[in-house]
Amino acid sequence: MALGAILAHGTTGRVRQIARKGTMSVPVSPWGPWDPLSPEEGATLLSSLAVPWWISGGWALDLYLGRQTRAHADLDIQFLRHDQQAVRAAFAGWDVQAALPQPRSEDWPFRPWEQGEELDPRIHDIWCRPGAGAPWRVQLMLADSAGDEWLFRRDPRIRRHVATIGCWSEDGLPYLAPEIQLLYKAKAPRAKDESDFAQVAPHLTLERRQWLHASLAAVQPGHQWDAAL
Repeated sequence: MALGAILAHGTTGRVRQIARKGTMSVPVSPWGPWDPLSPEEGATLLSSLAVPWWISGGWALDLYLGRQTRAHADLDIQFLRHDQQAVRAAFAGWDVQAALPQPRSEDWPFRPWEQGEELDPRIHDIWCRPGAGAPWRVQLMLADSAGDEWLFRRDPRIRRHVATIGCWSEDGLPYLAPEIQLLYKAKAPRAKDESDFAQVAPHLTLERRQWLHASLAAVQPGHQWDAAL
């Protein structure tokens, strides 16, 4: 697979249990049902891409741990905004819907993302399904960058070289570094985010712990996760 040049460091794992239909229940979206791709299916779909991408969300943390810890309602995949045309081309023929920035109607908070269209920089969340009547299969997340650096959208003071934001599983799946994924989850942790942190924090390397602690101190001083880091 041409997955781009991504430096993997620290723990990489093999997910030994994949959630498919009938094994674990997942919630239904108000905008249509989900039948999420597995990480392996997502990798197959994007196997022709020559730009970097990373499995993100809860699956990224499970890939880091090397085991599935809970059901996953969707499959999140992050890529860099400047690579959006290459990624959009991989979904030719799909119903690809960009989540609109606020203010918006919550009855249908999307608009189609057409091939060749440059997305508004305020858009960072894309839902994808094979056709208008089909279940959603994958959620794409756009990440901003400057030169060779990935930028944390909520505070661009937090940045890292793109080559250091990803890891590889033993099966060759690229995924977002766990400390970065936990930083995304830290803004307003839901029950599943708290559970993810409790599962992953004890397994973070010292370097990853220090990075997450410093990043939280910059954007959310006094965060409830500080004591565990």
